[in-house]
Amino acid sequence: MAKNKPELIEVACPDCGAMLKIDPETRAVIAHTPAPRKKTFEDLETAAKAMRESSERAENIFRQSVDAQKNAADLLEKKFEEALRKAKETPDTGKPLRDFDLD
Repeated sequence: MAKNKPELIEVACPDCGAMLKIDPETRAVIAHTPAPRKKTFEDLETAAKAMRESSERAENIFRQSVDAQKNAADLLEKKFEEALRKAKETPDTGKPLRDFDLD
């Protein structure tokens, strides 16, 4: 006598919409059929508009980073000038002290 195999149970994934075939005896997923992919854009015009907007955003971000780099160079130059001015104002005390000289 042949043993009757129980039918596989088909279940739709509530999250992604994929179809799963499950063996009721082992409770394991036997097969997986992914959900059909949705269109990202309805038409070519919408896709072109999204590409232009993306390009404009990237250009704006690039300009901001260039401006930040220009400002960073100015800031570093000002800090260097201030440190140089302080170094010139402080009298030279000779040989610098080391930690073990203080013992």
